[in-house]
Amino acid sequence: MKRHHDPNSRSRRSIRLKGFDYTQSGAYFVTVVVQDKACLFGEIVGKGMELNGAGMMAQTIWESLPRRFPTIGLDAFSIMPNHLHGIIVINRPAGESPVGANNDDRTTAAPRVAPTIATRSLGDVVGAYKSITTVEYVRGVKTNGWQGFRGRLWQRNYYERIIRNENELNRAREYIANNPLQWELDRENPTRKPNPAAP
Repeated sequence: MKRHHDPNSRSRRSIRLKGFDYTQSGAYFVTVVVQDKACLFGEIVGKGMELNGAGMMAQTIWESLPRRFPTIGLDAFSIMPNHLHGIIVINRPAGESPVGANNDDRTTAAPRVAPTIATRSLGDVVGAYKSITTVEYVRGVKTNGWQGFRGRLWQRNYYERIIRNENELNRAREYIANNPLQWELDRENPTRKPNPAAP
């Protein structure tokens, strides 16, 4: 499944919302970008994205995340030449405290959830994705001749936007779906021509 989102609806400076609990149930629009915006995962051909071997690896690992993190689900996503857009849905079981929370409050009767299904934060999920894909990409460089990268595979951080209602969810899905069509204008495109009308 491939899609894109409105560039005005998320801040590129984002970086986490202060005080927000990213283990909280909800949907999150996530963007992860390759270091130096290197186009390692394939190319736009016509109106679609054509994944190479590295791109197929990146997609397979993204699709496998719910097996590693049983409390998340995946919605629309798109692997682009040098970045990924995806919607992650976190479903924290009722009564469960997030990993690392202080569980010393003896006044609550909420049942504890087995650690094997403890809800991880959005950062845990994205961090695991980046780590696993890096290991697999390095293997691909050695065994399949994939293009090397400088220093690290992914940029240090990632962008996220909290999806607050169904209308925002549908807009995010539409943005992801249209992402390949907008590649010429995409700010992650290293060959993008500047817009002369831009201020």
